[in-house]
Amino acid sequence: MKQNRFRTMWVAVGMVFLSLPVGAQGLSLEECQRLAWTNYPLLKKYNLIEQTTSYSIKNINRGYLPQLSFNGQASYQTDAANLPDVLSDMLESNGYDYKGLGKDQYKLALDLNQVIWDGGNMEAQKKVTKLEGKVQTAQTDVDMYAIRERVNELFFGILFIEDKIKLNQELQTLLQDNCRKLENRLAHGTAMKADVNVMRAEYLKAKQDMTALASMKTSYQQMLAIFTGKEASDITNLQKPEASMPASHENQRPELNLFAAQMAKTDAQKKQFNAGICPKLSLFAQGYYGYPGFDMFGDMFDHNLSLNGIVGVKFSWNIGRLYTHKNDKRKLDLARRQIETAQEAFLFNNSLESTQEMQAIRQYRQMMEEDKDIITLRTSIRQAAESKLEHGVINVNDLLQEITRENQARIDHSTHEVEMLKNIYELKNTINQ
Repeated sequence: MKQNRFRTMWVAVGMVFLSLPVGAQGLSLEECQRLAWTNYPLLKKYNLIEQTTSYSIKNINRGYLPQLSFNGQASYQTDAANLPDVLSDMLESNGYDYKGLGKDQYKLALDLNQVIWDGGNMEAQKKVTKLEGKVQTAQTDVDMYAIRERVNELFFGILFIEDKIKLNQELQTLLQDNCRKLENRLAHGTAMKADVNVMRAEYLKAKQDMTALASMKTSYQQMLAIFTGKEASDITNLQKPEASMPASHENQRPELNLFAAQMAKTDAQKKQFNAGICPKLSLFAQGYYGYPGFDMFGDMFDHNLSLNGIVGVKFSWNIGRLYTHKNDKRKLDLARRQIETAQEAFLFNNSLESTQEMQAIRQYRQMMEEDKDIITLRTSIRQAAESKLEHGVINVNDLLQEITRENQARIDHSTHEVEMLKNIYELKNTINQ
């Protein structure tokens, strides 16, 4: 079963990676996903489902064991069976101490019932119970699978912020260099103090942006640390994943296993209904100590408590179930059709989502190629603006405008790269590849 393979793979590989130390290269996306999967509290549910199913199966199997019941009864009734007056008078006249049945009656009984044939009802119950366990396990697989998407969001969020931090550092270096140049020119009387202040203000603004980026990164690291069960300080130097497309486009989402398990359960329930209308055959035995016993004639003379027993074969057939049998099966057919409809809707939406993601990947690839040319041009324009400022052709604000445009071009390239990677792994997540 795909669901068992899916779960076993995650547990086995996850445990291996948990035992390995994190190298200097940092964490990969796959490692974060495995760590988050093994750390998530819902993982315990698998063992709970397995134990619950096992106990339920054992209880059903005990239906084949002899069923014992012990009961007691004491009663008083307004009348009791007796011989006609003529016979009772005759017996008394012949010296018999005839008392008749007492109106107070007592019984302590032990009943035993052993099923011989139940029409396959218990076997059908066991199959339904096993499939219910598979449905719950498949649903847990679906719930656990959602962790991947949440980890992806945090992981690529950190990558995006790290790229912005790197670009911010480069921007600060560039602004500092221009500040020094302007300060040198100010010292030689070829620049104004206002020009230096404008450039330094832009530099301080870049430092302020760095503070905000660092705070945002720390927040993302703390959230990812909670998911993976690691310290926030360990969520550093994340490895940028490769831009490799899925090996195939076969859909292996755990939701498909859930739909299959749900449909198998409705089929099993239909067989259980069929078994429920079959007649049943069983052995029975009863022993009781009380009054009156099976020898009622003897008990009319002697009111003593006695041991009594009976054994036999019992046949039973609950015909009343036939009244609702057809409608019960129709309800299951409708339930199956609802599951099939939900599966069709899921596959439709899943296909639509994967198509959008593939289109986004192609779009970002093309934009990245264009970004390279834009960065080259913007760098050239900024360098020319620096030269023009030195010769007094433009002012500081004109240079800052070109610096800002170049920095934005680099940010756009970084954003497009991270978005492309994010969409690739969203596509892998969409089809579980």
